[in-house]
Amino acid sequence: MVRETKIKIIGTGIFIILLLGIAYLVYHSNKIDKNEIIESVKVTGNRLLSENDYLTFTRLSELSNKNKFSLPVIKSRFEKHPYVLKADVKFISEKKVKVFLIEKRIYGVIIRGSEALFVAEGFQVLPVFPNTKVFDFPVISNIDEERTLKPLKKFRNKDIVQAFKIIDAIHITSEKLWSKLSEINFKSQINFINENDIVLTISGINPSVIFGRGNEASKIVGLETLLKGFSNDKNFLAESDYIDLRFNQSIYIGNTQRVEL
Repeated sequence: MVRETKIKIIGTGIFIILLLGIAYLVYHSNKIDKNEIIESVKVTGNRLLSENDYLTFTRLSELSNKNKFSLPVIKSRFEKHPYVLKADVKFISEKKVKVFLIEKRIYGVIIRGSEALFVAEGFQVLPVFPNTKVFDFPVISNIDEERTLKPLKKFRNKDIVQAFKIIDAIHITSEKLWSKLSEINFKSQINFINENDIVLTISGINPSVIFGRGNEASKIVGLETLLKGFSNDKNFLAESDYIDLRFNQSIYIGNTQRVEL
């Protein structure tokens, strides 16, 4: 009987300790979600804009010991930026916060008059802000309905869908070729191609690449194979007018040369 009483007392004591532990964790969690004095915010994962540009947008660039913010508020401010897909925020010390950004994937740039616009994942059109690092995103030119583009709106038509397919195919197949893709032109001035054919410009390669439409992956594989085959004979490509990928299982170079795959 005495033993059973002792066991019950010990069990009750353990239960009370567990309850106190849970209560402490709940209290501590709620405390973190409340406003805290924050003296500095550090940003990581940013590529398109500098840390200072993001902090200026979120009104967090000038903090003092009187500023009070909660983590959800900081997270919300960053995720309101057009370039940000997701932001994770956490304390790295008592008064310092670190923001981990995931930016939206930029597929290309559309030049409309004097205005440059990004086209991002999900077919979203984004403004190019001052100080934005443009990198080597390909220019997508002469698309249908270009005049209807509006920043912060989605724009999806057959040309943009085709451009995304080409970019994805190159990105998956050849990182090197993807980094050199400089333009996808939907209305080239080459006089002997069809109006609907697409022409690619690749940095470091003199001839234009007549891509046509469809079969994106197999065409990119064929183009990469061709370029590797002529890697030691750059003069041949430099003297050629075009590389034509429109024909099944064949690649035409200039007006005379044909290479069977």
